[in-house]
Amino acid sequence: MATSSNIAVLNALDNASIQWYHVNVIVIAGTGLFTGAYDMFCIPTIIKLLGRLYYHDHSTNMPGRLPHNVNNFMLGVTVVGTLTGQLVFGWLGDKLGRKRVYGITLILMAICAICSGFSFGFSPKAVMGTLCFFRFWLGFGIGGDYTLSATIVSEYANKKTRGTLIAAVFAMQGVGYVFAGLVSMILSRIFLDKYKGIRFSDDDILYAEPEADYVWRIVLMLGALPAILTFYWRMKMPETGRYTALIKGNAELAASDMGRVLDMEIQADQEKLAQFKAANEYPLLSKEFFRRHGRHLIGTTTTWFLLDIAFSSQHLTQKHIFTTMRRANISALQEMFETSRDMFFIAFLGSFPGYWFTVYFIDKIGRFCIQLVGFFMMFKFMLIIGISYDYMKKENHKWTFAALYGLTFFFSSFGPNSTTFILPAELFPTRFRSTCHSLSAVSGRAGSMIGVFGVQNYVKDGNVNKIKKAIILLAFINLVGFFCTLLVRETMGLSLEEISGEDGSLNETQMPTLAVRRTTNTMQPHVVPQDSA
Repeated sequence: MATSSNIAVLNALDNASIQWYHVNVIVIAGTGLFTGAYDMFCIPTIIKLLGRLYYHDHSTNMPGRLPHNVNNFMLGVTVVGTLTGQLVFGWLGDKLGRKRVYGITLILMAICAICSGFSFGFSPKAVMGTLCFFRFWLGFGIGGDYTLSATIVSEYANKKTRGTLIAAVFAMQGVGYVFAGLVSMILSRIFLDKYKGIRFSDDDILYAEPEADYVWRIVLMLGALPAILTFYWRMKMPETGRYTALIKGNAELAASDMGRVLDMEIQADQEKLAQFKAANEYPLLSKEFFRRHGRHLIGTTTTWFLLDIAFSSQHLTQKHIFTTMRRANISALQEMFETSRDMFFIAFLGSFPGYWFTVYFIDKIGRFCIQLVGFFMMFKFMLIIGISYDYMKKENHKWTFAALYGLTFFFSSFGPNSTTFILPAELFPTRFRSTCHSLSAVSGRAGSMIGVFGVQNYVKDGNVNKIKKAIILLAFINLVGFFCTLLVRETMGLSLEEISGEDGSLNETQMPTLAVRRTTNTMQPHVVPQDSA
């Protein structure tokens, strides 16, 4: 059969040098990841503010806080929306094309971010209800954008620097985390300087500044800005050459589009392409798919699931962990400022560098090594934090706590948080790439829901013993993720068709059969393809 190396358009994509268009793709796709991360993680900076503004009860003699069910629903509804969007748009990406549904996700994100800030009504029930409605559909758009961005970049990239390009797009998520804390910190500081926060002990009504109601709305609405700015450029992107060629079967259009992108003449190998497609016609729900790719799908889904239990729990619950180290007597805006400041520095000094370490090293040491080391180091540092939490929460040890907590974020970013995004975009055939990435990501979102609805109940009340148990549990979840990583393979330096076996080469799941053939048939030596060795 024809292989990817003798189909001109695939060969051109695999061996193209980095050009300005690759940079455009990274910026366009990365803006979606930035927007999604900002929208997801600005909520922890404002959720305590919402509690103080809308749920103050004078009879408790305590600052207002969201009820458990409202708090969990507020955090979880976007995760549920993201999970649903990943399933729907992942499937549509393989059926209708990557580009065709890529613009829809961005429009949905922009509209719902704006509407979140315009949540209707004055009663707590009305405001929280409409906010959750728009946050669900915001998550729906984020989920689709997440999956399609990984798929599109992997299909545009060359095989030598593909990991670097996908990691660079994903690193924009780290920028989104930083800006979620930074924007919330700046806005709360501006309003705090103007309206002078009053301590709760001095006034149990005005401690929740009425003007603070504008702050959380502005924070949420600003999430629409990057999506709006890049919509035009996203719509000008051509469909990926791999989708046009390998799924639509249109060699001429694929050669034309990619020739324009890469500024070169590409031959339309229609006959070779027809042979290539004919050899890869098995459906997703088939024994052939699971024989070829079942182990890898189990590996990508389990590792992402386990990672997100720990990673999302860390992000979404850190406001509660930090609260045990902070006075409850401060004003609503002061608390928002301090929470945002803590989250900003953890993201900037912890998560953010880790993403860019991954960008630099992923095509040097590989995805497999980075994921193994990341899971193990997260286990190590979270276990230390959990065991000594009651000691480190004291004022004179808070910087030790912050350093260890930041290191868990660093090795998450320079580890499985990046690689679980990258590997599903490389391991699976073109016809199923978007769907399999979405299934892996959905598994991760299921882990996030466990973090939101399970871990939240442990840490929301600030009980030190419960927080310790939660952190130790998360540490051992990372250890399980370390062992589940053994189910995936290294993809560095190989073309997407070599990795998936679409070009007829043997993949890793077939190697035991290969070993038997080599030892039992010495008269007819079997040549091992380079990607299977």
